[in-house]
Amino acid sequence: MAQRSITMRQIMDWRAAVLAGIVAGLVFLVLQMGILAGVAGASPWIVLRMVAAMVMGQGVLPPPASFDPVITIVALLINFVLSILFALLIAFVLHRWGLLVGIVGGALFGLALYAINYYTFTLFFPWFFPMRSWLVVLSHIIFGATAGGIYEAFEHETYVVEERN
Repeated sequence: MAQRSITMRQIMDWRAAVLAGIVAGLVFLVLQMGILAGVAGASPWIVLRMVAAMVMGQGVLPPPASFDPVITIVALLINFVLSILFALLIAFVLHRWGLLVGIVGGALFGLALYAINYYTFTLFFPWFFPMRSWLVVLSHIIFGATAGGIYEAFEHETYVVEERN
């Protein structure tokens, strides 16, 4: 007689991951804009122009670095799409281990994301190169910790029971 084994597998909560991406993306954007305005004394709109330039081209970068509704909408769309995608990845990797691992693991993910963004993608988007700083590192770490923590805080735990012969 063959033995059957029963295993339980936790399912990722997609809704909580999207919420985590939106919240972490908003926190990240506010931090980035605040760093430029508060610490560097530059226009906070520069961040949005840099992000929008990823799809609109470098033509949106030159001064004046003031508010532009089209550039802002494009930058917000890019920011939140990327934030949601990164939060989905964080949730996929860390969804089994709880709040503390979500926060710490998310923070480590944010650190890795900074390294990838500012030491690889600056080859394609060189206008981000001058943004390399410990404050930008910190904002990436906070993004990851926020995404991991929010996901774990709002995750509805669901399990699937699987039977194998």
